[in-house]
Amino acid sequence: MIDIGEGTAQWRRMGRAIRFLSEHYLDQPRLEEAASVAGLSPFHFQREFSRYVGVSPKSFVGHLTLGHAKAELAQGASVLDAALDAGLSGPSRLHDLCLKIEAMTPGDYAKGGKGVVIDYGFHASPFGIALVMATDKGVCGLGFGDEGEEQNMLADMKARWPKATYRENAPRTGTYARQIFDPRRHAGDLPLHLIGTPWQTKVWEALLAIPSGKLVTYHMIAKRIRAPKASRAVGAAVGRNPISWLIPCHRVLGSNGALTGYHWGIARKRAMLAVEAARKDQSPSTALMA
Repeated sequence: MIDIGEGTAQWRRMGRAIRFLSEHYLDQPRLEEAASVAGLSPFHFQREFSRYVGVSPKSFVGHLTLGHAKAELAQGASVLDAALDAGLSGPSRLHDLCLKIEAMTPGDYAKGGKGVVIDYGFHASPFGIALVMATDKGVCGLGFGDEGEEQNMLADMKARWPKATYRENAPRTGTYARQIFDPRRHAGDLPLHLIGTPWQTKVWEALLAIPSGKLVTYHMIAKRIRAPKASRAVGAAVGRNPISWLIPCHRVLGSNGALTGYHWGIARKRAMLAVEAARKDQSPSTALMA
C-alpha cells in the first residue's frame, strides 16, 4: 500500500487512535490509553496527534460529544441559505476547499460507467484506510474502512459504476490523498468528478455548500433545493454520496440532532465532526488530555 507520503506509520497510528477515541469518548479515556493504542509514549503521541490531525487529543475528545451539534443546527438553515445564495454550490469556492466540479451527463451515467477509466489506491488517513478513486477529470470516489477491509471497500465502490474500467494507480491517487488529508497542506484546486443521477448531483452540490464546522438536517437540504417533502429522497442521495469527507455528508444530522446512519460507520462520522469542530475552535495553545 502506498500512503499519503511522509509519515506513513504515523498516519496509521493516528487513524487507530482516532478510532479508539471515537468509540470510547464517553469513558473520557486518558492520554496514556490513547497513546498505548497508537504505540507511542504519551509525550510523543500528544505531539504527533496535533501534527497529523491538526488538533490536540484533548480538543478532539472534547468535541466528540454532540452537545454543540444541536446548537449549530439552530443556525444551520440560515448558514446553508447564505452559502447557496452566494453561489457556493457552483464552480467557485466551496466550503473550506477550492473545488472544481464536473458532473457526468445523465446519458453517460445511465451506461453504468461504460467507457470511464477509474484509477484507485488505498492510503492511510486520520479516519482509517481511505480508498481514493479518480477519473481523468478528478476525484470521483472516496471511501473509508479499517485495515483488512480493502477489498470489500473496493467492491462497494465498483458496484456503483459496474461497467467502468478499473486500474490500481496508488501513485496518482496518493497525490490527491496528500491534498485531502494533510492539515499542513493547502488543498489547492482539487477537481471532483460527480458520477450520479441528476437528483443525486443536485443534493451533493447542496452538501458542498455546508461550511466546515456547521451542521444541517435532511429537511433543511430538501427545503433549500425546493423539494420540502423529499427529506427521505434527500437522505437516500446523501447515503449514496461517493466522495465522503470532501462532499460532507457527515455534516447532515437527523432533525433531532442525532447521528443517523453513515455508510462508513457512525464512529467515523463522529470523528469527522469532532476534527472539524476542534479545528474551527482551536486556540494557538494546546493542552494535555486530562
